[in-house]
Amino acid sequence: MSKLFIVVNVDWFFLSHRKDVALAAQKAGWDVTIVTADTGKLKDIETIGLKVINLPMSRSGMNIKEELGTLNFLRKLYKREKPDVVHHVGMKTILWGTLAAKFTHVNGVVNAISGLGGFFAKENQGLVAKVMPKVLKFSHARKNLLCIFQNDDDKGLYISNGIIKVNQARFIKGSGVDLNKFVYTPEPAEGKIRIILTARMIVEKGIFILTEAAERLRAKYGNKAEFLLVGGIDDHPGAITEEQLKAVCDGLYIQWLGYRTDVRELLMKSHIVAFPSYYMEGLPKSLIEACAIGRPIITCNSVGCKDTVVDGYNGYLIPTKDVDALVEKLDTLISDSSLRQEMGRNSRKYAEEYFSIDTVIERHMAIYNELIQK
Repeated sequence: MSKLFIVVNVDWFFLSHRKDVALAAQKAGWDVTIVTADTGKLKDIETIGLKVINLPMSRSGMNIKEELGTLNFLRKLYKREKPDVVHHVGMKTILWGTLAAKFTHVNGVVNAISGLGGFFAKENQGLVAKVMPKVLKFSHARKNLLCIFQNDDDKGLYISNGIIKVNQARFIKGSGVDLNKFVYTPEPAEGKIRIILTARMIVEKGIFILTEAAERLRAKYGNKAEFLLVGGIDDHPGAITEEQLKAVCDGLYIQWLGYRTDVRELLMKSHIVAFPSYYMEGLPKSLIEACAIGRPIITCNSVGCKDTVVDGYNGYLIPTKDVDALVEKLDTLISDSSLRQEMGRNSRKYAEEYFSIDTVIERHMAIYNELIQK
């Protein structure tokens, strides 16, 4: 039985983004182990029948001693357990895991680039941003390594920086959604128009862009609409504090609901999804789910986000950090129910064409099998 390690930064991200792939691999005959940092969800992974190893890693910290500790942990783990294929998800696990795999001669490596975050941002001129491409170029220079990209921008960055060759790239449009679970649901016929944003509460996710747009529309829609921010406080350098959120939310017109496990139900009760993110996204799962439910989306014409919307078809693409454009498109959709519903139906069609979890699983299995045959 071939041994597969799926290495993910934190347990909750695995459960929301890679669980179905891992279970499918196990069903296909792979010996699957999840290596991830414990935030209280490791038992949930064990409960669904998967083996788990706790990963000592800080998601956003860059303490060199801690970082080298993570690298050494993975090196010892790979040397001891001898996995046939390791699947790294996220930039920190890719950074250290690929090095560990090279040092221990792991047979096959697949790296899932689910957003580059701030590592390759033009405004990031720090030491890490300068050194990281060189480290990745070294670690990726090996046989039997493939990279999964969710958008063409990330793929282009990897190739232009000489990290991989074109034939090492594979494309899977997002982490997928269960279309039988996230079913098309017409918007609510009664009540206020609900505009929802689901994301970690990070500045770059456009949280304050949306709240500013909401304030500009308050005089016109204060009694007709409500804006819902759904997501927990994060440890990212750009994390928004609880005090900052309370300062921009009045609990009525603009509400912060915190971390929720009922996002599907909240989407079903919403009318519009707004996500003015200027973070270097992979392909936001929140927008994939919004498409599946059948909601019009307003998001930025930026990395990752733009791959979920055809402008004017199932929503609108706006420039990054452009509050005026967001106000205009929100006004258009809030005031026009027939347009919202038409775009919502188109979102569902788009999800059925591109975002089915069945397609995502099939492509992952093909990649694992490609690596094991070499």
